[in-house]
Amino acid sequence: MNRTNAGANINTIQLLIDILIMALALALDMAICGGDLTPESLGKYVLLFGVFTLIFILSNKEEYLYNVTLFYYFDRVHRKLTRSFLLAIMATAALMYCVPEFDDSRRFYFTFLLIAYCMICVKLFLYRPLTKCLQGKNAPRTAFVGTVEYYNKFRYFLNKTSILIEPVGYIALTREKYESGREGEYLGCVEDMEALIRTYNLDQVYIIQKNSEELLFTQKYVDLCIEMGVTVRLVVDFYKRRRANSYVSTVGTYPVITYHTITLNSYEQLLKRCVDILAGLFGCILSSPIMLVTAIAIKLDSPGPVLFKQTRVGQNGRHFKIYKFRSMYIDAEERKKELMARNEMQGDVMFKMKDDPRITRVGKVIRKLSIDELPQFFNILGGSMSLVGTRPPTVDEVEKYKTNQWRRISIKPGLTGMWQVSGRSNVKSFDEIVEMDVEYIDNWSLWLDFKIILKTVLVLLKHDDAY
Repeated sequence: MNRTNAGANINTIQLLIDILIMALALALDMAICGGDLTPESLGKYVLLFGVFTLIFILSNKEEYLYNVTLFYYFDRVHRKLTRSFLLAIMATAALMYCVPEFDDSRRFYFTFLLIAYCMICVKLFLYRPLTKCLQGKNAPRTAFVGTVEYYNKFRYFLNKTSILIEPVGYIALTREKYESGREGEYLGCVEDMEALIRTYNLDQVYIIQKNSEELLFTQKYVDLCIEMGVTVRLVVDFYKRRRANSYVSTVGTYPVITYHTITLNSYEQLLKRCVDILAGLFGCILSSPIMLVTAIAIKLDSPGPVLFKQTRVGQNGRHFKIYKFRSMYIDAEERKKELMARNEMQGDVMFKMKDDPRITRVGKVIRKLSIDELPQFFNILGGSMSLVGTRPPTVDEVEKYKTNQWRRISIKPGLTGMWQVSGRSNVKSFDEIVEMDVEYIDNWSLWLDFKIILKTVLVLLKHDDAY
């Protein structure tokens, strides 16, 4: 498993819940028995419970309890959790025996154990239904390539795990199978894979390969998905890796090779989302005085709404409403057709021109200072955008995308990104923009996001690169 896959199968939320349970058990224990402890012994006990939690979590990890492919049978999981709990008890009990200072409040220790174990057992009952309910809307939209009957047993295994998916439907291997199937049984046939990805906003595709003769046939559609930035999960014994990152896991008795071009590590995705939420909150709060002054200036300068709301294309083709301060006259979209001949971007996918006559007087100022982008902090807070990502394209732009250009929208669009900090007004080729976006996707890390944010600040201070 390469560096981008080290945590792809880790159930980060369950791990964090277990840590939170231990912290809550300690807090309840202190509320019940804390009066028996001196300030000096309290610090030592907090350290003891830190050791207990660490051993418990590491033992759970060794038991694969935080692996999303683990079959969630209550009795099996309960046994594994109990083993980890007993191991943590033995380790900390030995520590208490060796350190005399812990002798004065064994009642405090045993109360903690009782509370923690009861809470762990309650979590066993509630975890799966709650996570399916809370996370269902964020599950990746998934299609299954192959005969419906092939997937009956596999789907049974899949439902026993903590892998979350939003099933979209089945894709037939041949046109004949699609046409002979019952009405609504298949979304289409595999020959129409690109159109199906675009139409159903697919995030990932499962393919069961039954015969080795299907290798070359299936490889074509694996390559297509990889080129478009859609994750492919192959239920096979062996497969060529091609250009994508890959890792092998199992679902029941099925080995699964996953090919992907974006990071699937849940803890990295969680950290990025936390950064986005904090950035969205701070951005909205800190920029509110500037946004208020800007709104007044726009209203006084020209007729029309203060905010410009437009449908943009997000991750894997999802549509969302982007918010910006209006920097153009209200008839800007109609006048765009007249100005297409003066488009400075090559390829006719994006439109960009210097001294655009559609821009208002206030619009020129707020564009120069990038103030028009500030309302997008609300998009970031809402989850349709990220602080750092790729430029959010318009619907008409995406309709012109070639197959290899679709991959640039395989992640959430961002307020800033590689293109914005690389001389955006000097880049005249859309292919160059795609190259920069793909470079960001392929090399993504939290550190790269941090560097792009710093470069963005420097670009804003120069404010000589936006029009």
